[in-house]
This record gives sequence, C-alpha cells and structure tokens, in this order.
Amino acid sequence: MITPIPKVKILIVEDEILLAQDISNRLTAIEYEVIGTAPTAIKALKLIAENPDVDIILIDIILKGNLDGIELAGLINAKYNIPFIFLTSHSDNQLIERAKGVYPYAYILKPFNDKQVSTAIELALLNFSKKTPEKELLKSRNFNAPDNQVLQIKDSIFLKKDHHFERVPFKDIYFLKADSNYCTVHAKSGRFMYSMVLKKIEAELPSNQFLRTHRSYVVNIDLVNGFEGNMLFLGEKKIPVSKAHRKDVFKLFHTI
Repeated sequence: MITPIPKVKILIVEDEILLAQDISNRLTAIEYEVIGTAPTAIKALKLIAENPDVDIILIDIILKGNLDGIELAGLINAKYNIPFIFLTSHSDNQLIERAKGVYPYAYILKPFNDKQVSTAIELALLNFSKKTPEKELLKSRNFNAPDNQVLQIKDSIFLKKDHHFERVPFKDIYFLKADSNYCTVHAKSGRFMYSMVLKKIEAELPSNQFLRTHRSYVVNIDLVNGFEGNMLFLGEKKIPVSKAHRKDVFKLFHTI
C-alpha cells in the first residue's frame, strides 16, 4: 500500500470568490492542499477552529464584513500559532503601517504568479520554523528561496523536493545517511537529498526520537525492529552502530 504524501495545508481568506477559487486551483496544481476558502474573517476563524492543523493562511488585507484582514491576523496571533501571508493590491503607507503591527510572515502584491506565491509560502514557513517573523513587510516580489532548507513545524519536517516542500511526519522518517557533504533523508514517501552536513538536519529532529548511531547515520529509534552485533534492523535495512556510539544506542534496548 502506498502511503499518501502529506502536503502543506493552506487556508485562503479572500472575499472575491472567483479570485479565491483561482488561487485555490493554482495552489492545488503545484502540490499544496487547500483546506478551504473564506470570504470573511468570521468564516475564516470558523474554518481555523475546525482545522487546527492548518499550516499557513493566505489573507487578503481588505475583506468585507466587520473585520478586515489585519484585524483577523491580530486574532490569529492572539489565539493560534499559525503563520500567515498578506495578499493585497493596495500599497498605501497607512495600510502598510497597520499591517506591520501584526507581523506577517510574508507579503504579496496582486497580481502574482505561481512562482511568487510558492516562494512566499516557503519563505513564510522558513521564518515560522525558525521563530523569526518578518518585522518589516517584504517590499519586493522577487523572492529568492534557499534551495537547501529544512523546516520543522509541529510533528513534521518539511523537505524540499523539486520546486515545493513536502511534509514528512517524524514518525515516517526511517533514517538519515551522510555521504561527504551530502545528506539523504530516507522516509516512507521517498528519499530527499541535501547538500548539507548531517548535523544540520539532525538538529531539526526531536532528540528523544532520533539517535546518532554512527558518524554517517541518524536513526528513528521508534522504527528499530531488531539488532545483532553492531547492527540495527529497520525492516530489511541494516544500520551500523560505531564503537563511539554503541553505549548510548544499546542502553535504550532492554534484553531478557
């Protein structure tokens, strides 16, 4: 049975129905999961309450109803821990100053293309995962997203594949293997290769679940199903345990 690849979950808050549907279709086409669209702040709050695992929210600053997008963002900041991106065709100074006060994780001027919105989402996820929200609105639409970013949010890690991020739950990662200056993450949904040292990706993983067994390997100890000598078994895969790490590794396993 093939395990579905978890996708980044997005809520769109836009009062122009046709535009909201167009954004939804475009995001779906580039491998994001749109959990819903909301024309008002009240509807958006209802959808957030029903979908607490939403990863990011796209919010039009100008919304119909009693609350505009900036006021909605303030409520999200107060009650939830979810990053958001502002969408707007307005650029007047007073509006921008108000928007700065709620610390958006990115900002996109309409009209925008698929690459711009995808890159803004990646940038927002990066800022959120590092807990460093943008203190200034992004004034440029020419974003340059890093090619080798590892984003950790909630119980998952977002790994870049081709031109988008794939959500990989920690429980679905088998092990990491280093090869010189490259590191490969082996997971149920496939392999992800990065041009970075093993230690950097290891730092993004929960230490109570992932353990270094060798200078070239980090293993998900919850998925170890056996061991023999200096080898751990993960299904049919054998992972070496070096002398330097043997004591820390095998003290986790109780034998009778």
